[in-house]
Amino acid sequence: FSTLIDDSLDGLSNRVPRCPLTPSLSPRKRTTSQSKTEPPLLRTNKRTIYTAGRPPWYNVTGTTFKEAFVIGLCGGSASGKTTVANKIIEALDVPWVVLLSMDSFYKVLNKEEQELAAKNEYNFDHPDAFDFELLVTVLRKLKKGKSIKVPVYDFTSHCRRKEWKTVYGANVVIFEGILAFANKELLKLLDMKVFVDTDSDIRLIRRLKRDISQRGRDISGIIKQYNKFVKPAFEQYIEPTVQVADIVVPRGGENFVALDLIVQHVHSQLEKREITVRSALASAHQGQPLPKTLSVMESTPQVRGMHTIIRNKETNRDEFIFYSKRLMRLLIEHALSFLPLKPVSVETPQGGVYEGKRLSGKRITGVSILRAGETMEQALMAVCKDIRLGKILIQTNHDTGEPELHYLRLPKDISEDYVILMDSTVSTGAAALMAVRVLLDHDVAEDKIFLLSLLMAEMGVHSVAYAFPKVRIITTAVDKEVNDQFHIIPGIGEEIVTSAPTLPQTGVKVMKGWTSEDRTNTGMWRVVTKALNHLKPSLIPRCSDLLGPRSSVDVLLNP
Repeated sequence: FSTLIDDSLDGLSNRVPRCPLTPSLSPRKRTTSQSKTEPPLLRTNKRTIYTAGRPPWYNVTGTTFKEAFVIGLCGGSASGKTTVANKIIEALDVPWVVLLSMDSFYKVLNKEEQELAAKNEYNFDHPDAFDFELLVTVLRKLKKGKSIKVPVYDFTSHCRRKEWKTVYGANVVIFEGILAFANKELLKLLDMKVFVDTDSDIRLIRRLKRDISQRGRDISGIIKQYNKFVKPAFEQYIEPTVQVADIVVPRGGENFVALDLIVQHVHSQLEKREITVRSALASAHQGQPLPKTLSVMESTPQVRGMHTIIRNKETNRDEFIFYSKRLMRLLIEHALSFLPLKPVSVETPQGGVYEGKRLSGKRITGVSILRAGETMEQALMAVCKDIRLGKILIQTNHDTGEPELHYLRLPKDISEDYVILMDSTVSTGAAALMAVRVLLDHDVAEDKIFLLSLLMAEMGVHSVAYAFPKVRIITTAVDKEVNDQFHIIPGIGEEIVTSAPTLPQTGVKVMKGWTSEDRTNTGMWRVVTKALNHLKPSLIPRCSDLLGPRSSVDVLLNP
């Protein structure tokens, strides 16, 4: 995925135009196995624009409701399976399609087997050559909507590469391979089974071209391998599986009638699986008490004073951004007190022993829900040194009113971390639900997720707590109502949402001008914060004038 996102995403159509079925422009050229995710996007020289999102794949309880639709493509070697798969992807016009190749799941060869492979004496067309246990596990998780890692097999060295590909977000999975129908457990996972039937002479010619130009093999070795392994394996293991196929496609990618039939069937099945989330959330949990997993910051004079400023429609942009950022800093400080700590003893410079606390876990990772959640990243980085950051872009589809996942970039091994999930406001909770579901799909433990927001509506709090009762919800205030446009009432200023993408460029930075030592001196921050809590709200903006330039309070209020 590219990290550049165009600011005009809201103005784009939710659907890209449907592409017609057209002949293949060129044969595939690769030396490694091919498994990939196909998000809908447009690329230019300087940016990447995501044109369609993934609608909810879960219900109001947060449970995965609709599994990915899996199409199995089987056929002999060089029959055109990958061409057919790409044709289907092109014509489906469905966001978030995953192509999973059986070539990725060849077993790792030992030294003796590698020597045989180098002499064209190893049978890559036999079922024993594939790691079916790993393949079934990966496909089952992918079908359930989980994030998975796919091995990358190198055909030139006959081994797996160290870096595996991460694949996530499948509405449709196209699984292709010569033995796609040869395993009973695999067959149970396939919603549609397609056999690509191509004449044996044509397959041999294609194999010769491919193996010479792309895999560096000689003609005699290819012919020897074909006669000894490929042809017998096709007759014994592959050709008989045509009996379990739902559709047989003669001539492969050139059979446009058969391909169009497949596409129509997939569309009809996907329509049956459509669900709505936001409207269901709006009518649920009314009149119920707030959950115990909710923590609202104490409404001190300082906090109420800042809320007064950012809720006032007369507040100018600069003041809104400044006081929002101050409130975010306080919220982050408050949220960190909920992280589990373990006792630890340290020796002081004077030789004494101090009984303290330390994070009981590997690390903390921050994840912002774009776009508005990104505004909270600076406050988090100011408090948590060297914290890793991830991003999830969720936009509302203006036609359906449903949230849609457009983009995500999460750090590696996030499943081991405590995750601080950030969004500036939570109204119905639809976007927060989707973001939490994404984290769970990446194996983050539910009780390790902390949802932070400046302002929440009671509806959003209930929605998240009902679906994910172990997620800790932390905010500075909770408002009671949401209007017909799903805006929080009485609510907060719109600047935090409309200007979110440009905030990092405004030059406003908490603690600007401090040294690295000052930035880590959270004790000073806490002392000043405690002092401000005893002031009247009307006096807070005047603190720096009373105490003089570059005082601690001045740094906080006028960085």
